[in-house]
Amino acid sequence: MPNEIYNDLFTALEESGKGYDIEKIKKAYEYAKEAHKTQKRSSGEPYIIHPLHVAKILLELGMDTASICGGMLHDVVEDTDIPLEQIEKDFGKEVAFLVDGVTKLGKIPLASKEEAQAENVRKMLLAMSQDVRVVIIKLADRLHNMRTLQYRPDYKQREKSLETMEIYAPIANRLGIMAVKEELEDLSLHYLDPVACKEIEDTLALSKDGKSMIIENIKQRIKTRLKEQCGIEPYIEGRVKSLYGIYRKVYMAGRSFDEVYDIYALRIIVDTDIECYNILGIIHDMFTPIPNRFKDYISTPKPNMYQSLHTTVIGKERTPFEIQIRTWAMHYTAEYGIAAHWKYKEGIKGKDKLEDRLAWVRQMLEAQKESEGAEDIIKNIKTDLTPEEIYVFTPKGDVKCLPVGSTVVDFAYAIHSAVGNKMIGAKADGRIVGLDYQMKNGQIIEILTTKSINHGPNKDWLNIAKTSEARSKIRSWFKKERREENIVEGKIELEKELKKNYIYFDEEQYKVFIEKLCKRYSRSEEDLYASIGYGGIVLSKIMPNIKDEYNKRLKLENEQKELRDANEIVTTTNKTKKSSDVIIEGIDNCLVKFSQCCNPLPGDEIVGFITRGHGVSIHKKDCINVISSMKDTENKERWIDVKWNTDEAKKQYNCTLDIVANDRDALFADISLTLASMRVPIHSVNARQLKNGNANIVVTISAQGTEHLKNIIYRLGKINNVISVERFHEK
Repeated sequence: MPNEIYNDLFTALEESGKGYDIEKIKKAYEYAKEAHKTQKRSSGEPYIIHPLHVAKILLELGMDTASICGGMLHDVVEDTDIPLEQIEKDFGKEVAFLVDGVTKLGKIPLASKEEAQAENVRKMLLAMSQDVRVVIIKLADRLHNMRTLQYRPDYKQREKSLETMEIYAPIANRLGIMAVKEELEDLSLHYLDPVACKEIEDTLALSKDGKSMIIENIKQRIKTRLKEQCGIEPYIEGRVKSLYGIYRKVYMAGRSFDEVYDIYALRIIVDTDIECYNILGIIHDMFTPIPNRFKDYISTPKPNMYQSLHTTVIGKERTPFEIQIRTWAMHYTAEYGIAAHWKYKEGIKGKDKLEDRLAWVRQMLEAQKESEGAEDIIKNIKTDLTPEEIYVFTPKGDVKCLPVGSTVVDFAYAIHSAVGNKMIGAKADGRIVGLDYQMKNGQIIEILTTKSINHGPNKDWLNIAKTSEARSKIRSWFKKERREENIVEGKIELEKELKKNYIYFDEEQYKVFIEKLCKRYSRSEEDLYASIGYGGIVLSKIMPNIKDEYNKRLKLENEQKELRDANEIVTTTNKTKKSSDVIIEGIDNCLVKFSQCCNPLPGDEIVGFITRGHGVSIHKKDCINVISSMKDTENKERWIDVKWNTDEAKKQYNCTLDIVANDRDALFADISLTLASMRVPIHSVNARQLKNGNANIVVTISAQGTEHLKNIIYRLGKINNVISVERFHEK
C-alpha cells in the first residue's frame, strides 16, 4: 500500500544522514498524490505507488533532493492537467527542468510511432547533456515500469521490453549504472524469450548447491593466504552472472554452459590500486590462469568508467571461475556509475572529467543533426552504446575503445578528423587490409594517409563506418568542401526521386513542398539541397512519407473539386421518401452511393451529402470527411438527414478490417477458414510485416450490419496469435 512505501522512503531518507530537504520531498509527494488521485495503474493500484517507487530507486542510487522531487513529480505534467509553469512556480526551475526532461512530447504530430520514439529519446538526451539527472530519473522510471510489466497486455510487454533492451539498458551501461542495466536486461529477457530464460534459471538452480560449496571453499582459502602473506583481510563476495549475460554467451554466441567460465565469480575488494595488483600475483600463484582470459580495466578503463582486474583461473576442483579485483571506489563506480560521480554532489572533485564522460551524448546529438532523421538516434544508440567493445592500438601504443564490428574507417576518425579525411589505406598487425575490415580486440592498426590537399573521404564510407562519430565527420567534410556540387546534385536527386514516385507539382505546389521540407529539417533551401547532395538526408528513407502525404492531398483536392462543382443545393422538405437501402429526407428515387472512406453499415448512424451527378453519398456521422466538410459553410447546407430502410431485405455491404497478429505460418489460412465457415466473402487482402515483427492484415469483406460485423470481429479475435481486430477507417 502507498502508506507502507511512503514510510519506507522517508525512514530511509532520515537515516541516510545526507542532509535531504525532507519537507520539500514531502510536499512533492502530497502534490503528486493530489494530481494522480483519480488515476490507477494497470494493476489496479493507486497511481501514486509508481512515483513513490521511482523516488525510492533514486534514493538507493544516492541522488539529491531535486532528483527525488523530480522522480516524485515526473508524470504530473504528462498525465494530468497541471502545466510545467505551475511546477516551476511551486518547486523552482531546477525541479521543473528535470520534470520537463523526462516528459514525453505529446502535442507534436509525428509521422510514425518510430519517429515519436526517436524524438522523445532525443529530447531526453538534449536535457541530459545539460543535466545528467534527467536520464537517471528516466532510468528509475523505466526500472519500476519493467518490474510491474506483468500487468500490461502481451504485445505491450514485448514492445516495452524491446525498447528497454535497445535504448535504456545501453544508456545505463554507458553511464556505468550496472545494477540498473543488468536488472533492465534480465526483466526484458523474461518477456522477449521466456523459454530460454526459464532454461537458464533451471540450469543455475541445479548447479547452485554444488557450485556454492566450491566457491565458499575457494573464498576461505584466498582469505587465509592473503592474511598470511600480505597481512590484509579484504572483503570477498560471490557473484552470479546476470541472466542476460549468460543468454548472450549461450544462445547468441552458441556456447555450452560449461564453456561460460564466468557464470560464478569471486569479487575481491581492497583499498588501493597497488593491493589489487599484489593480490592478482598471489591469485595466479594459487591457481592456474586460463590463457587469454585476463583483462586489466584499471589501467584501461571502459568508456563507462568501469575499473577492475578480471582473471579466469582453474583450481584443484577443475572448475574454471572468474575473479574480479578492485578498490572500494571502483566498486562503488561499477555499481552506480555516473550516479556516484555526478557534478552536483557536494565536495566532488574533477567536474571537468564528468563533462568529458558525457561527451558521447553531445557527440550523438551532433551526429543526429547531420543525419537523415530523428530515427537515426535510435540506430546510433544500438551501435555506439553496445555493451560489447574492442580495444585497438595505434603504432605508438595509444588505445582506442570502439564498438564490436567497427572498421578501420571508424578507427581513423576516432584518432582525428584529419587522419580519416586523408586515409588511403590501413594495416592490421602489419598486414594491409581493406577499409571495410572489422577490427579485432588487441590489434595494432596503422592508418596510411596521403599529403595531397585535394584528397578526401568517399561517400561509400558512410556505409562502411559503424559509429555515428565517423559518419558525422564524413558528412561534415562533404558539407564544407563540396557545397556547390552538393546543392546541384541534391536538387537533381530530389527531382529524380519525385518523378520516380509519380509525384508531380506545378511551380507553386513545388514551392510549398520545399518550404515544408525546409521547416521539417530546419534548413534553408540551399542547405536542404546540399544535405541531400552530401547524404545528410537520404531520400529513399523519407520518400514513403512524402508519397503518402502527396496522395492524401491529391485525394482531398479531388473531393473538394467535386464539392465545388455541385451547383444545386436541394432544400429539404418534411416529406419522407424511400430510396432503396436508405430513407432520404426530401428526395425521391435518388441515386445512392455508399462512401468508401468509412463504409457505413446498417446500425451505424449515417448522414447524406448531395453531389452533382452522383446522387447522395452516404457517410457515417463520425467520418473524418464529414467533420471537416461540415466546418465549411459553403458545404454545410448540402448535408441532409438519412436513415436506414429497415423494411428492406438484408443485404451485404463492404467493410474493411484491420488485423494485427504475431506473425506465424498459416496465419492467413486460419483467418480465411474462419471467414469461410461464417459464409463471409473476402473481396481484397493486403498483408505486411510491421517493424516490431508482427503481421498486419487489412481485409475487405461483406457484412449485413454492425451486429453481424461484431460477431465476425469476435470470431477473428479468437484465432491463435491474433492481437487485435478493428474496423478500418481511412485517416
